[in-house]
Amino acid sequence: MTQVLSPCFFPMENVIQDYIWGSRTSISKLLGINNPENKPQAEIWMGAHANGCSKIINNGNTQLLSDFIAQDKDAILTPKTNAQFAELPYLFKVLAAGEALSVQVHPSKAQAEAGFAKEEAAGIPRNAGNRNYKDPNHKPELVYALTPYQAMNGFREFEQTIELFKKINVAAIGDLVDAFSSSLDSAGLETFFSALLSLKGEVKECAVNELLEYANEDKEDPLFALILELSLQHPGDIGLFTPLMLNVITLQPGEAMFLYACTPHAYLKGSGLEIMANSDNVLRAGLTPKYMDVEELVACTKFDAIPFDSLQFTPELKEGGEYYAIPVEDFKFALFESITDLSLTVDSAEILLALDNDVTLTHESGETVVINKGQSVFIPAYTKQYQLTSSGRVARAFN
Repeated sequence: MTQVLSPCFFPMENVIQDYIWGSRTSISKLLGINNPENKPQAEIWMGAHANGCSKIINNGNTQLLSDFIAQDKDAILTPKTNAQFAELPYLFKVLAAGEALSVQVHPSKAQAEAGFAKEEAAGIPRNAGNRNYKDPNHKPELVYALTPYQAMNGFREFEQTIELFKKINVAAIGDLVDAFSSSLDSAGLETFFSALLSLKGEVKECAVNELLEYANEDKEDPLFALILELSLQHPGDIGLFTPLMLNVITLQPGEAMFLYACTPHAYLKGSGLEIMANSDNVLRAGLTPKYMDVEELVACTKFDAIPFDSLQFTPELKEGGEYYAIPVEDFKFALFESITDLSLTVDSAEILLALDNDVTLTHESGETVVINKGQSVFIPAYTKQYQLTSSGRVARAFN
């Protein structure tokens, strides 16, 4: 359909999710997006996900991005992307955490397909509280910090974990710690992690109370100060033990890390950009009042230690920007700063986000568009090439 091949640049209107953990000020401060109702602004969704689809401005009219893409998927996404994914394969977000998100694991592609099919066959409504799989897709993620961004990502080295648990010396879980100490490997961690998350009643209450007693006595230590802070947000939650098991990292602005499938993680506080496969699958492991299926969580978790110094992703400087080597095909990410008439080749459908200043896009057809700080634009694959100018930073999501 030839009429879809023009225009090339589509300014976007994006959904802002007002999840309770969202910051009320960060998105407004960073991107100049007003918040007149003073709601928590947790995530800006840029993409075509059914739970928060962007709209585009097409010749003065607004249209759902998903409807636009459906008109000609081969031209807009490329035939290869259409054949492989049949949709825009990524979701691009601005995330602003005023409080901690739940500790969670995202399933692999195969696990998501099997779990989704099983729950569909069982007739569990997709919006049910006890539903694990909202779609049949995996959800690997990259996060790029816009402010200091604290998170947990992957299991600590086994020796470090057991050292921390012996240090706090919580009598209520002494037998679990001893068992892990005598089996300091992936199988031992799996048993320990599963047993800890499964604690109930008085044993759980005693364990958490003992942990907090120790944390209060050692609150000058940043790790135990963090546990005390989390306890104010999630009192009595068994997830308060997870900082002792998971790597705790604070990304500085401009730093990034990748979150692999089957790896426990949590965003604790700060604002950043997040790009992920187009999925909403979450298996929770603590710091949440929501449904936790420990058995399914454990089945979808890799119990391998991740060295702390391997967490940060370093970009490659090329083609006028910083490009991140993403290890999945669903999405790619790049960042540009202070560039003039940079020529970019389009191999997929793209979303650009202006982070600091105006961004000017021009096409050989003569089409030009200017987007302001905090605004985004959708660029179909048929655009082929365009020129980019901005005195600030511009984020590029593509695949």
